[in-house]
Amino acid sequence: MRAGRQTGGRGRLGRIWDSPVGNLYCSTLARVRPGDPPAHTLALATANAVHALLAPLCAGQARIKWPNDILVDGAKIAGILLERVGDTLIIGIGINVTHHPVGLDRPVTSLLAQGAVDAEAGALLERLAQLFAHWLAIWRAQGLDPVLAHWLLNAHPTGTAMRVSQPDGSVVEGAFDTLDRHGTLILRLANGQSRAIHAGDIILN
Repeated sequence: MRAGRQTGGRGRLGRIWDSPVGNLYCSTLARVRPGDPPAHTLALATANAVHALLAPLCAGQARIKWPNDILVDGAKIAGILLERVGDTLIIGIGINVTHHPVGLDRPVTSLLAQGAVDAEAGALLERLAQLFAHWLAIWRAQGLDPVLAHWLLNAHPTGTAMRVSQPDGSVVEGAFDTLDRHGTLILRLANGQSRAIHAGDIILN
């Protein structure tokens, strides 16, 4: 499903998602089947698909940021949100095509700002549907290993400094180490210990 504009869009942690006409706002459904990898890890496969769509179109370097963003040279260009209802996963994707907000506390960009002057939401959706189907099939048939390998190849490099605001309000600082076999972020602390991060708001330093 695609919306030309959203009036009630939201991001993670209840944030408002600015939704001007011209950007891509879409969602799809996936039924959880017996034998599937953990449902939340479909976000990693989705990120692989969105990255594959955007990377060739951007003048800067597109990277995946855990758990659900695509950045170009550190500026957010796309976000992914998963919600589960029974055995159904609702996967929402927002991509800044022709517009991006200004004046935020974090850098944001769009395909237009990246030089992709001919990018159009409808055409992007067709290609994204193909890429999502490709990665959904890999996730189901081959499991998480190839999904994780591709994600790590295109994500923030090992050693990237980051700050994590956790759901309980605490803040943890460290460096990105890897993802474990369940898609959990592993943070390397200053004292050399590792911390598993299951949820949180990530700020790259």
